[in-house]
Amino acid sequence: MRALLIRALFAAALFAAAGANAQPAAVVEGVQMPAWVERDGVRSPIQPGMLLQPGDVIHTGAGSRLRVRMSEKSLVKLGENGHLRFTQLSATKELFKAALGVLEGAFRFTTDIAVKNRRREVSITVANVTAGLRGTDLWGRSHDDMQVVCLIEGAIEVGAPGEQPAVMDQPRQFYRRVGGQTQPIGFIEPAQLAQWSQQTEIRPGRGALRSGGRFQVVLARAASQADALKVYDELRAAGYPAEIAPRREAEALTYVVRIRQLPSRAEAQALAKELSGKFGIGEASVGG
Repeated sequence: MRALLIRALFAAALFAAAGANAQPAAVVEGVQMPAWVERDGVRSPIQPGMLLQPGDVIHTGAGSRLRVRMSEKSLVKLGENGHLRFTQLSATKELFKAALGVLEGAFRFTTDIAVKNRRREVSITVANVTAGLRGTDLWGRSHDDMQVVCLIEGAIEVGAPGEQPAVMDQPRQFYRRVGGQTQPIGFIEPAQLAQWSQQTEIRPGRGALRSGGRFQVVLARAASQADALKVYDELRAAGYPAEIAPRREAEALTYVVRIRQLPSRAEAQALAKELSGKFGIGEASVGG
């Protein structure tokens, strides 16, 4: 069981590494797969409950979404095909500090209204455009040679290197930079903002995982560890946080490959349908 044990210990380390801190600065709350975290040059699938650290880079795949809860209750969301770097994360009782870099994709940062007065220093860089936040809800995106930052609520200072930062303090104001050239600040229509916002929302019925989800999808049952590891490794490389649970069934040891933390039977059924027939999986089944 050595290979299985090594894999299990490494996966557990992603949860425990930040556990020594009294206040984890950022925790994964939900994920619509596939998605990965890259840490110290190693890429692993993301799952709810994972503690994020400075230097971590999040990667989301096609159709993916991610929700990260910060220790001072603000919420970070990332859309599909995104790359988000946590450059700085520090949480104390006196001050929360974070620096995030959106390398690609759509994101949203929302401050919890109940804790807007807590001291925080947060900056978000969208490619080479930096926004300093003050009690804010904002949406942004980096794609190819265009960067957009749209204010939903609050106030921000935003600008590129060498520019005088612009202040945005009115809802639906947006900053846009195309081909290295900053465009005049304008306003967007509510319908456009609603459309943009959907790019970072976890969609129901797509097999997303959530913290505290009690359903699971059983993807394979193998008589040998080697056969279970084939499915396990393929799933995890593809951005799905599979795990192996050895069980004794009918006097024999069976290796069960599963994904846990689905919040409802409907979400579990959606994931089972998505993965059946892929990655060496036959017919996936749902358990509570």
